[in-house]
Formats: sequence, C-alpha cells, structure tokens
Amino acid sequence: MKDIFSKYLDDDLWSIYDNKWERSLQGIRESQFAQGNGYLGSRGILEDIPYDTIAGTYIAGIYDRLTSQVSELVNFPNPFNFRLTTENGEKVGILAMDILEHKRILNMRKGLLLRQAVYRDSKNRRYDYQSLRFLSMNNKNIGVMQIAVTPLDGPVELDINTGIDTSVHNAGVLTEGLKKHFRLKELGQADNSGFLVVETFEKRYTAIFRSGFYYRINGGKKILAKDNIFKLKLKKNQTAVFTKICYIGHILSESDLGKFKASSAKEFRKSFSTSFDILIGDHIRAWERLWKDADIVISGTANLQKMARFNIYHMLICAHEDGGFSGIGARTLSGEGYRGHIFWDTDIFLLPFYAFVAPAAARNILLYRHKRMDAAREIAKSLGYKGVMFPWESAGLGEEEAPTWTKDIDGTIIKITTDKFEHHITADIAYAVYRYYLITHDIAFMRDYGYEILFETARFWASRVKFNKKLKKYDIDGVIGPDEFHEDVKNNAYTNMMAKWNLSTAHRLYFRLRTSAPEVLRDLRKKIDITDNEAKKWKPISSKIKINIKKDGLIEQFDGYFKLKRFIWTKTDENGIPLLPKKLKAKDLHKTQLVKQADVLMLLCILSDYFNKKTKKVNYDFYIQRTVHKSSLSPSIHSLMASECQDMDRAYRFFNVALRTDMSNLYRNTKDGIHAASLGGTWQALIYGFAGIGIKREVLSVDPQMPQTWNKLIFSLCWRGDKIRFEMDKDSVKIRVVSRKKKRSSFEIFGKPHTLAPNKNYSFERKIHGIGTEEYY
Repeated sequence: MKDIFSKYLDDDLWSIYDNKWERSLQGIRESQFAQGNGYLGSRGILEDIPYDTIAGTYIAGIYDRLTSQVSELVNFPNPFNFRLTTENGEKVGILAMDILEHKRILNMRKGLLLRQAVYRDSKNRRYDYQSLRFLSMNNKNIGVMQIAVTPLDGPVELDINTGIDTSVHNAGVLTEGLKKHFRLKELGQADNSGFLVVETFEKRYTAIFRSGFYYRINGGKKILAKDNIFKLKLKKNQTAVFTKICYIGHILSESDLGKFKASSAKEFRKSFSTSFDILIGDHIRAWERLWKDADIVISGTANLQKMARFNIYHMLICAHEDGGFSGIGARTLSGEGYRGHIFWDTDIFLLPFYAFVAPAAARNILLYRHKRMDAAREIAKSLGYKGVMFPWESAGLGEEEAPTWTKDIDGTIIKITTDKFEHHITADIAYAVYRYYLITHDIAFMRDYGYEILFETARFWASRVKFNKKLKKYDIDGVIGPDEFHEDVKNNAYTNMMAKWNLSTAHRLYFRLRTSAPEVLRDLRKKIDITDNEAKKWKPISSKIKINIKKDGLIEQFDGYFKLKRFIWTKTDENGIPLLPKKLKAKDLHKTQLVKQADVLMLLCILSDYFNKKTKKVNYDFYIQRTVHKSSLSPSIHSLMASECQDMDRAYRFFNVALRTDMSNLYRNTKDGIHAASLGGTWQALIYGFAGIGIKREVLSVDPQMPQTWNKLIFSLCWRGDKIRFEMDKDSVKIRVVSRKKKRSSFEIFGKPHTLAPNKNYSFERKIHGIGTEEYY
C-alpha cells in the first residue's frame, strides 16, 4: 500500500516511534506525542478515541474552578475526533479489529504526528489507515488533520463521525472525580462548516470552535461534507483522503462575543479555503525557523541526540507570547498533572532556555508574574509581610492554588503544606528577572517591570526575617527548601542564601539607578512608595542572614540537619534512581538526612559564583550520598553539579537519567503530562555543564568539558541582541557573533578574556599557550 504521507517523514534523529500498540502505555504515549504551538496544546491521542483515552485540548492561561478544590487548566472539546464504523457496526481502529500493522511517528523537526496502520474486521477484510495532524505553528488558532482510508479486500460502506467531541472532562484528583469545566452555550452549522461556543462555569471565559471537512477519492475532486456525520461507500483499493480544518479561539468577556464570532468565522473561512499543502508548508517553515535557533547537534551519540531534541521539542510547543496572560505549567500543555499550575519550575528551570533561545517567550514568563503582583501583595499582606509574596502554585489570577491533599511517594494521602512554607519561590522569581536581564540586556523590561519585582521581593524578605539577638544574625524560620521531605524548618540554606541575594541585588540596583537613570527611580518611588532609607536597610539585613557553614565548607541544609539520623542510600533501580531503605516509612523521612531532591546543591548551582571549588566539592560529596531524586527536578541539577566538580562519569549518568525522564517514564507519571522542569534542567546540564557556558562578571564564558563519547556540539545562543554560534569539541571552540552592530563582544574563553568582532569566525584551542584566534571557514 502506498505511504501517502511519506514525504512528511524525517530521518531517525528527528523521529519518535511507537511501533506496537500497548494499551498500558496509551496515556504515556499521549503525553509523549503531544502537539502544541504555545497557545494550544493537544495530547497525542488516537483519532478513533479508544477506551481510557485522556483526550486533552488546552488553551494557555484558561483555568476554572467549580467543584474542584482549586483552579484547574480547562480541558476543552477535542477537535481531533474521527470515528469510522463499517456497515456491520465494527469500529475501524485499535480495539474493535485485529491490528496487523501499527506505527505512530512524531516528526519533531516539522511538528507533525503521523500514523500508519492496517486493521482486519470480523469478515477478514483489511483496512489501510493513515493519518497526519498538526497544530499550526504559523497560525496559532488553527489545527489540521488528514486521514486516508483504503479498503484492501472489497467494498465497504463507512459511517463517518468527525464532530468536535464535547464529552471530554478534566481527570479526577484523589476523591474529586471527573469534572467538566465548561458548558455548551451555542452550536450551529453554516457554509459546510460547524461551530460551537462553550463557556467556563466560574470565570465565564468563552471559547469558539469551528471546523470544516472535505474529502477526495483517489485524488479526485474536492467534495465538501455537508455534515460531520455521513455515510460513504468505497470500492476495493479506493482511497478516501479526509481533511479536517479547525479553528480554536477564546475571549475573556461575553460582551465581545458578537464581534468575536464574526472575526473567528472570517479567520476560519480563510484557512478552510487554503489548500492543505499551503497550510502544512507554512507550518513546517515556522518550525524550521524555531529549530534554527533551538537545535543542539550532539555528534557521536545518536540516541542522546534524539532525546535531546525530544526535550527541546516539548519546550518549543509550550512557549507563548501573550503579554503575560499565560505562564507555563509544571506539565506544559501536555496533560493535567498538578492541575496545570505554575511553580518555580518555570522561572528557575525553564526560563534560561527561553532567555538564550527565544527571549520573547522568556519575557512573557516574567510578564505573567508581574501582571499578578497585586495578588502577591495581598498574599504578603494577609500574612503580615510587606512587598510581594508569590504563591507556590499559581494559575489564572496569581492567587495561592495549592490543594489541601495529595498522594505521598508511598501512595498514602497527606496534607499539603508547601503553600505555607515554600517561600523561596519569591526569591526565585527575582533571580529569574535578573538572569533574564543579564542574558538579554532588556533595559525596557527592567524599567517597566523588572525593578519593581526586585524591589518588592526585597521588601518581602526584609519583613520576613527575624533578628536573633543572641547570634546577632537574621533567621528565617517556618520554611521548606527544595527538599520537601523536611517541612517547617529554620534557616534552610537555599532559602536564606536566595533571600540574601535578593536583598543585596535589589540594594545595588536601587542605588545604581540613582545615578544611571534617576527618572526611572523617581517613577518607581511614586508607584510603590519606596524611599532611600528603606532601600538602605536591605544590604545590612542581607549581610547578617544566617548561613550554617562548617570550617571545611560543608553547608548545613537547615538548623539541626546534621543531628538527624544518618542514612546513605546503597541501591538503585534499573534507571539509576536510589531506592529508599525498605525499613524506612515515608512518614519518617523527615527524621533522617535523606534529601528528596537537590537543595544545598541547587544553591551551589544557581549562585555558583558565590562559592569556590573546594566548597562545591565537599558539599557535592556529602549530599550526593543522601539525595534520593524523588523529584524529576533533581537529576539534571546533579549532572550540572557533577560537571562543576569534574566528576564527568556521574555528570553523564545523571544527564542520561534526566534526559529519559519522560521518554522512559522514569517517575511513573508521564501520563499526566511532560515534566517541564526536567526539560529545562536537562538543557542547562547540557549547555552550562558539558558546553561550559556561563556568565562571569556579566560576560559570557565558555569552557567545555564534554563526555568522552561525544565528538562535537553545535548550537546557537541569543546574547544581548546578537546570535552567538558555537561549534566545539573537548579542547577547541569555534565562535561566530552574528550581529547587525559594529561593536565587538566580550567573552571569557578557556579562562581568558577576548573581544570578538561581529560576523567573523574565530577558533580557540585549549592547549595552545596565549590562546589565539583565526578565521576558519
């Protein structure tokens, strides 16, 4: 049988395959094969919707709450619904027929999901079934699906149902059960197309879905379907190619519905009248532009190359620019894990990728936070603090959205306290703002948004600390660090050090503005009612925040940590994740030194310049024996820390684990969506760790230390308006600064300073004394 969509296939390094239908893996594959364009996300379901399908269609930033504990990312109607039934009542597809062939392919380079299958019914008649679909990266409101069906053994009459499926729901969490967050408000049919209008229950957000459908038989004339349910007779070896084009959009106010119905109809008709070849061509070219900036070529290891692209692909499909209306949830737009909520994962783990690859998307992440500062002010005020206190779990409005209960690692139901104690997120967001500025030099952002975030978060910490008269130090009590095994602790090193950084950085920038941009500071003083006297206090507070460091440099994770029961893991599972001692119960973990995920080591990675190599090594050696990586956030940070400590074997092993988080379902919950933090953390382990990219004294530094099996790394980074192209091996780096500016750029390469002219090619060798430069193309 002819492979109808073969021209849209790619080589193996760009393709993820599912070569055998396994029902137990269905939910996992739906997450892995998810598609998106930042505005829309769609799980990689089968079009025939077999039983247990978790059909997910998500619009970035649209949350609702009715019968659930907290707001949830709304699961909207499914436009990729296509069901075929034969005249004897058998459904063409996975469950009702024998599967003779089955293959699905995610083409990551082109953003396409393809399917090839052959089924056999109870009369021994075979059906060739092929499909292709995409959410357009060129027009973010448009989705396109094409399906080709051929009866191979005789004629057949097919019942076709391709309406937009409104029977979807949000998955139940614990005891809540299944929930539907929208009601059908209006539906209609006009001009060979249908539409429906749905409205969320609580927020009353309105979404419009439009779809049109046509088909050709054996490449003949285009036949418009008058309805989305009809019958079609096919002869033996006749191929019907069905094309479905969908429009999805939303508005926040019902008063705009009339205008929106008209504009969406016009936009839909434009796409529906455009040929499939043009729609898919525009989409593929948009993907080509994305990959030109985002791809990382790893020469010497084909499997890791593919998995690295898998991680990058999933970061690309959830990036969006909408003025901060939406953020990126902990499971992207690929599933409903954590109810679509936004954590520190976005600001600390994801943002560096976007800042270096797609700066506008990074800016959007921070605009999301800024637009919700009033809610953060209310949270701080309600607890008796000043400034802003960002919620641990955020959704649509920026209020605290942490639920009350969850499942522990042993399956028991436990009370959630992260919203009460995990305050480091406020400093994390301030850090993300400044990191974005260092990478992009976006002065306008800092003027309009960034300084306000930094100063208001500093205000929070200045009111959050408590002075310890005995020690003449400031304590921060009642917190949880990144390690969530230990709750309600005092002086968590990560939290305290990030607070110190937040206060000292805000102080420095405040008084720098007095001379560099007094008009900006004047406007800020009026806006947030801040004075020089208040800002002067930040530095002395910062200098006296308590950090427990022993003489050898070992940092105590929090007060009393060293007195806890000593446990060192000795066994791992097949994926290298440490196993907890069998005699140890989950409820007793807080009594031990076992650590859920990188905590002190997280601090050493984020504020790397504040600690010397000896301090990093002594803490790495200590905590690596105690960390059990029960969070997907942990392996990538350990890879990066191992690289900093020149433990390259472990760095490579940890990187391998992080890279396979969702490809191998390491945490047994990929069905709930792709782990966003692991995606970003893995990119950091690769670029910061193996490629040796860093920022030292506000200069981009390069000092690669690649695994032995790798031959070459090739990638690009955005740096302050320029594009920096890198090609490197273990002992050499080639650099080209692509820029419209004439100004030379400063770098630190293999530990030595250099200034490079734009649009010239330079080569540096590690082993040559007095490192020189030369053009090499």
